[in-house]
This record gives sequence, C-alpha cells and structure tokens, in this order.
Amino acid sequence: MVFTSYYLVLLLSISSYCIGQTSPQPKALILPVTKDSSTLQYITQISQRTPLVPIKLTIHLGGQTLWVDCENGYVSSTYRPARCGSAQCTIAKVNTCGNCTTAPKIGCNNNACYNTPENPFIKTLYDGGEINEDVLSIQSTDGSNPGEFVKISSFIFTCVPTFLTEGLASGVKGTAGLGRHQIALPSQLARIFSFPRKFAVCLSSSTQSSGVIFFGDGPYMMLPNIDVSKDLIFTPLITNPFGTGSVPFLNESSSEYFIGVKSIRVNGKPVTINKKLLSIDKRGNGGTKISTGSPYSILESSIYDVVTKAFIDELSNVTRAAAVAPFETCFSSKSVGSSRAGPAVPAIDLVLQTTRVYWRIFGANSMVKVSQDVICLGFVNGGLKPTTSIVIGGYQLEDNLLQFDLARSTLGFSSSLLFRQTTCANFNFTSKA
Repeated sequence: MVFTSYYLVLLLSISSYCIGQTSPQPKALILPVTKDSSTLQYITQISQRTPLVPIKLTIHLGGQTLWVDCENGYVSSTYRPARCGSAQCTIAKVNTCGNCTTAPKIGCNNNACYNTPENPFIKTLYDGGEINEDVLSIQSTDGSNPGEFVKISSFIFTCVPTFLTEGLASGVKGTAGLGRHQIALPSQLARIFSFPRKFAVCLSSSTQSSGVIFFGDGPYMMLPNIDVSKDLIFTPLITNPFGTGSVPFLNESSSEYFIGVKSIRVNGKPVTINKKLLSIDKRGNGGTKISTGSPYSILESSIYDVVTKAFIDELSNVTRAAAVAPFETCFSSKSVGSSRAGPAVPAIDLVLQTTRVYWRIFGANSMVKVSQDVICLGFVNGGLKPTTSIVIGGYQLEDNLLQFDLARSTLGFSSSLLFRQTTCANFNFTSKA
C-alpha cells in the first residue's frame, strides 16, 4: 500500500503525539470530586497551562471533551490551537475548519478546527469550540493512595466563550467530559499513558467529603483497606446511534453511557411498563442512560406513574406528606425506619440482561430528606416523550462504584457500598503512595 506524503506526515504526527508526552509513567490517575451544595453538581479540579493554574470543572459523565472558558483570563505560554488537517483534529474527529472574524486570540485562530461542546445544565451547545492543546497536570495513584502529579505537555481540550459557563457552580470554568469520545478524559489519558481504557466513578453523598474518579485499572481501595472493584456486577454498555445531548439531531453516535434496562421491580415485584420505551428506537429515542447532568433520576411519565404507585402501595402503612418540588411522592420520615443502607423502604431494581442481573436502589439512594420530618422519593417525572425514557441521575449514583470499560463496552457496578462498610468518601487522599 502506498501512502501519499500527507498521510505519512499525519501518521507520524499521531505517533509522536501518543508518546513522549509525560513524566513519569503512572499505573493509574485520580481526581477528587466534591458535591456542590447549591447546584448539586460534582466538581473536580485540574491544573492546566504554563504556569500551571488550578481550574475547577464540573463532571459531565457523557461529555465529549474537557472544555474551558478561554475568553476570561486564559493566559498560557504553552497554548497551541489545533490546525486544520492536524493529528489533533483527526483524533478529535472533527473536519470543521475556519477563520476568526476578529483578530486572532486564544480560542479563536485562523486555520483552526472546531467542535461542538455542550453545557448539559443549561441544555446549550456551542458550535465554535476551538480545539487546542496545552499542559495539564493530574495526580497518579497506586489504587490505594495518591502519588506524584504527572504533567502532560499536549493535552487536547476545547476553548469556549464565557457564556457557556452559565449554570455551572460558582467558580467553575468548564466541564470535564468523561464520555465515549477520543478526546474525552478517559480515552485521552489511556492513550497517553498506555493503560487500559477504563475509568471508575465513585461519587460521595456528602458535600463535605470528596469522592474519587480513577483512570486506569484497579485496585480501587477505600478505607478500611477494601478493594471496591471486587464483586462488581457487569452489564453491556449500549451505543445509541444518535446524539442525545441538547441537540440530538446532530446525527452522530451519542458519547453518553446507555445500559439495557429490561424491566423494573419494586420490593421484588415487577411493574408493568411499555417495553418499547426501554429500547432505543431508530431515531435514538428511549432507553436508559447514566448521567451526572441531572441531580436525580428522571422517568418517562408512564414509567414514573407505575413505579411510584407500586412504591406507595408497598408503604401503605406510612403517612404521606405533601409534594416538595421537584418531587411528587413524599412521606413522613417519622413513620419510616432505618437500615444500614438508609431509610427502610422497598428496594427498586433496574433489571438488566437477565432477571438475576439487576441494579438495586436502596433507601440511601432512593429517598431524599427535604426537611426534618419529610423524605421524598428521589425520582422526577420526565413527562411524555422525553428523548431518553430513564435517566439515572447523580443521587442514585452516590456511594456506588461504577467502572466503565470502554474497550469491552461494559459497565461494572456495585449497588450500595454501604453493605461493604465503606463509602465513596473513603479514598485516602492524605497519605502519599
């Protein structure tokens, strides 16, 4: 096979990009994640630029890229725009090139390639996100303790104008995309450091203590010396052939994470659901996705109705309370007992590929304390004909280890870590490896 000189140069560029980018070679990487008490977003911090500047970012589980506000105070001696036809544009899978309508500056350069970053919290896309490279620093780990910070000299990210940060938590300058895309953090870090294309998310239920995201394989150790990667339950990740973000008509595969929920049980009893809603149709509608873009799980209206009715029937001896927005199903907490896994209420099972494989949601992840005397079922009515029938939101993910294996397209999940006598706040960030 004969390559033109252009493709030979491109291949060499990609090869040079993939090696020699860092110091030293870690086994895995970690990010601390805190829950913002005001927005309920999950926040991390990464150092970027030269000189290094700590940048707060909101976690976007299905996001395609790490995007940052470059319009307001971005200063770096190592910033480089990705030029049309470059290896960086090829990795980013973009072929949109353009020139600036103003004088070139950081985030707007001539002969640069652009993508379409999303802010899921205000359901907004920006179709002029410039692809760039800059230095990025992230902490290594042996799975038990934090290690040295490693520096990446050419990390691909996206520049956006300030308006796209609307709706993000105070002080946050962008989002950290963890989705199924080549320039999202998981794939990019795996390529740079030559470790497995796996990452694990463990969100803390506390706004005072940090959870953790691991990039790379386990062990994932939590105090007191518990490897929470053991005993995971596995289910296939499903590719939605259509984008499902703010503008789903982009006609590209979704970078978000879908799983195949087949049915739902409440207290072990199946509820009757229109099964068509649980499948992804030819337009990308339906199915079940996992998302940090929603603080609580969202159910299509008919699914919400049957699940909440069954839940109320199973708690017929518990006093009801008035609805508290955004929740419709609330109870007096005085008449609900407690258990190791939160309020003693019926478990909700998301049944997956067989009846023996299910994601069990216990009281700690199903019930939200809204006042001293009232708790509410932490699911939101998504109305009729939403793009996605079931969205598993942040509250239902807390204290549950989720391992995403991108190479094998599988999700490993633990259900509640409370039964293993630990939580996602128990990674030892204070002792160096």
